[in-house]
Amino acid sequence: MDLRIFTEPQQGASYDTLLRVARTAEQLDYDGFFRSDHYLRMGDGDGLPGPTDAWITLAGLARETERIRLGTLMTAGTFRLPGVLAIQVAQVDAMSGGRVELGLGAGWFEKEHSAYGIPFPDRRIDRLEEQLAIITGLWETKLGETFDFAGTHYQLTDCPALPKPVQQRIPVLIGGMGAKRTPALAARYAAEFNLPFVSVEQTREQIGRVRAAAEERGRPADDLVYSNALVACVGRDDAEVARRAAAIGREVEELKANGLAGTPAEVADRIGRYREAGSRRIYFQILDLDDLDHLELIATQVKPQLD
Repeated sequence: MDLRIFTEPQQGASYDTLLRVARTAEQLDYDGFFRSDHYLRMGDGDGLPGPTDAWITLAGLARETERIRLGTLMTAGTFRLPGVLAIQVAQVDAMSGGRVELGLGAGWFEKEHSAYGIPFPDRRIDRLEEQLAIITGLWETKLGETFDFAGTHYQLTDCPALPKPVQQRIPVLIGGMGAKRTPALAARYAAEFNLPFVSVEQTREQIGRVRAAAEERGRPADDLVYSNALVACVGRDDAEVARRAAAIGREVEELKANGLAGTPAEVADRIGRYREAGSRRIYFQILDLDDLDHLELIATQVKPQLD
């Protein structure tokens, strides 16, 4: 079971804070450090010092880490033109020595768009499908050849399709609970399918849909990695769990029902249920980024129980 750290910097985190978390995750042998792609805090609070851009952050981390995988859950398709995003991700891949993964979604948080003057178009799933075709098409175009695309939302003419990533194929992550189009897009473009903040039962159902969609395309269902992102609140005892829950403004029972909360043994058992549902990778959503002992506890007392 791969274990990764997932952060939400829009809630209030500087680059230095993210670097500290990423380096700690690397030292503790987590498989990856991922971050959201948002420009506006959700819920109460001031969000200070303000938002950080996902791909600028990852570019910095690419030069200041050595082993850990780096990526987004999920880059908002509304924030960047696909040709530009392909360049950005390929460049960060080169800066990291081939450690980048691209989670790409349609974009959904309308309020952050209006706050920062970003257009919030309709037909975002249609746009996402074209974005996936363009980004993967640019990376797959052979050196010396050009790439053209004539879509409803995007048109590219005589694109040199440069630069190329270091990796032969940058892993693309697609996620969500859409019953038809989401599984179809994952089957066509994704290396990994991610389920954000859903139950074991929902995980089993949606993984089943994606596996069926892959097989319908003639692709082995096991060719994809299936993963879950879940909020983490782990403590050595009930008092420590309660303290960590209070620090992020959540209730213990709600976290146990909807996330990975409790003692290391309780959390390992719950992860085991997700594994039985078909998941092979867990992203621990860490909301208190100053609590590095939390990461150590998971690495030293939860992870060994999953081997």
